[in-house]
Amino acid sequence: MTRIFSGIKPTGHMTLGNYLGAVRQWAEVDQHRGEALFSVVDLHSLTVEHDPARVLRLSRQLATLLLAVGLDPAVCTVFVQSHVGEHTRLSYLLECTASDGEMRRMIQYREKSAQAQAAGDGVRLSLLTYPVLMAADILAYGADEVPVGEDQTQHVELTRDLAVRFNQRYGETFVVPRATKPVVAARVMDLQEPTSKMGKTTAGTGGVVFVLDEPEVVRKKVMRAVTDSGSGGGEYDREKRPGVANLLDLLAACTGGNPEALAGVYESYGALKKDTAEAVVEVLRPVRERHAELSADAGHVEEVLKEGAEKARAMARPTVDAAYRAIGLLPAG
Repeated sequence: MTRIFSGIKPTGHMTLGNYLGAVRQWAEVDQHRGEALFSVVDLHSLTVEHDPARVLRLSRQLATLLLAVGLDPAVCTVFVQSHVGEHTRLSYLLECTASDGEMRRMIQYREKSAQAQAAGDGVRLSLLTYPVLMAADILAYGADEVPVGEDQTQHVELTRDLAVRFNQRYGETFVVPRATKPVVAARVMDLQEPTSKMGKTTAGTGGVVFVLDEPEVVRKKVMRAVTDSGSGGGEYDREKRPGVANLLDLLAACTGGNPEALAGVYESYGALKKDTAEAVVEVLRPVRERHAELSADAGHVEEVLKEGAEKARAMARPTVDAAYRAIGLLPAG
């Protein structure tokens, strides 16, 4: 059976981009086609300056949202990364397998370290090494597939390299995984800056739709979306008309349509924005309603996470123990 692993960081509120680009596919497709694990990867949120209370609050919220979007604990495993010690146990072995040069070539390290320095913050060592922890997240479970957005494919490639290198040096231990990407809306762009990804940690929120935004807030953000020069809805062209293309991608992702075909339907930006806004509101409505129900029953969510961690730990431990033996560490008594 195919084993699938993916995770989401509690560095901000879940966005429409997170939902359409990854999480919805987890619920609708991935959890049903193999042995799937989905994690709130909270340790990754500690690589930059953070408010501990906010990380705790967002971790609970994201775990609740994963259930609200339709992940079923009877079908898949939902858990919090820090609840399973095998992640950090394996991470150190992979740090002993990776090279400094590999880490410094990672695009997100270069970008985030530059941001930290510009803000006057120190660059944490964990920011450099967190791709190794991400590799441990995946390899501990023998995952065959890792559903990710375009910006994370480099990390999966690193994971593959580390798995192959470890296997060659110390004996066959890890499954070499592959990245999988959704077909539509793999990368949802900021409504105000359509050449930039819609991210949880974006400084301004005017171009970012959050899954828990109220309907009127969603409508206002979409109606204020940046479009392009010209007067009509027109053609689908990500290079020449990124604003319109982003709206068409959103509408297609929410309605099951095709962005190129939808482009010919609209003669004005106003009509395109209005239909896109309503489509986004409707696709998020059941998630918001289910989140409210689950939030009123915190004990249920905590029990799901406890059981999920127990299942994840049982799956990861044999592989991590095997890696410890392979690399030459004395077994515990």
